[in-house]
Amino acid sequence: MRPKRILVTGGAGFISSNFVRHLLSSTPNEVVSLDALTYAGNMDNLADLIGHERLSFVHGDIRDPDLVAEVVSDIDVIVNAAAESHVEKSIEEGGGEFVTTNVEGTQVLLDAIRRRPVDRFILFSSSEVYGTALDAPMAEEHPLNPRSPYAATKAGADRLAYSYWVTYDLPIVIVRPFNNYGPYQHPEKVVPRFITNALQDEPLTVHGDGHASRDWVFVDDVAEAIEAVIAADDRVHGEVINLATGRDLSVEAIADAVLERLGKPASLKVHTPERPGQVDRHIGSTDKAERVLGWRARTAFEDGLDRTIGWYDDNRAWWESPLRAETSVYSS
Repeated sequence: MRPKRILVTGGAGFISSNFVRHLLSSTPNEVVSLDALTYAGNMDNLADLIGHERLSFVHGDIRDPDLVAEVVSDIDVIVNAAAESHVEKSIEEGGGEFVTTNVEGTQVLLDAIRRRPVDRFILFSSSEVYGTALDAPMAEEHPLNPRSPYAATKAGADRLAYSYWVTYDLPIVIVRPFNNYGPYQHPEKVVPRFITNALQDEPLTVHGDGHASRDWVFVDDVAEAIEAVIAADDRVHGEVINLATGRDLSVEAIADAVLERLGKPASLKVHTPERPGQVDRHIGSTDKAERVLGWRARTAFEDGLDRTIGWYDDNRAWWESPLRAETSVYSS
């Protein structure tokens, strides 16, 4: 099969930069990375890839219809990972910025491929669209009960993309990753926040009693899953697929594990009031991903955490930069 030309939106962000790195190291495909370079998208995330003969970068916004039309004109596959993603910011500031990027940006991309078809459009949705688990593990048919403005906008984009498959027969696939972690994740997020705070002997703040649990998926496993979506036959169109491990761990347990691995005292862990709209439990079913894609997460959380701690310890200049330090007041 000939190499594909793949557009990765939000391509300088956490998951997407790791996916770009995976594509360039494990496939013959060409990659176009499109990113507006806001707080979460940073060229430092692609620094080791700059100059790669199969990577091109476009600085721009998915909400710009003219730019999007130009970029998609010679693209085979779109992976839409561009998003405003931190939950607490959406709670504290409201949904405005989240609606324009997560919903309207997706709409611009979808309308662009109505005019200029592609082989496949993969939307990064989120497990946050489910809300708290009504049953466990959560399958793709679980009701959508988003509990934050961020989650609601992801649900909106998710259902909008699905409607374009139903209405226009576009080659849409929707993936719902559970809680990702790994290198290059912004320190606003809970795993890197715990790691970077522990490395600096600063408090690890846990919301409420720390019982809230999540299904933690290592970012390299997610990259392999998206590669599998690209390679799948056309029967995958219109499908919604969880990217999960089928195992959940509490935020309290994550804090304890980080402190133990770094040899830090338990007294660094402190509890703060529960945040509004907290989701109590997230654990995803892996059955459909295994059946449809032949994919299963390969990285045990303990191994992934060790690799992630090692990366943050070795790359302090990356997370100590003023851009990331000044926005780490939020977490999710």
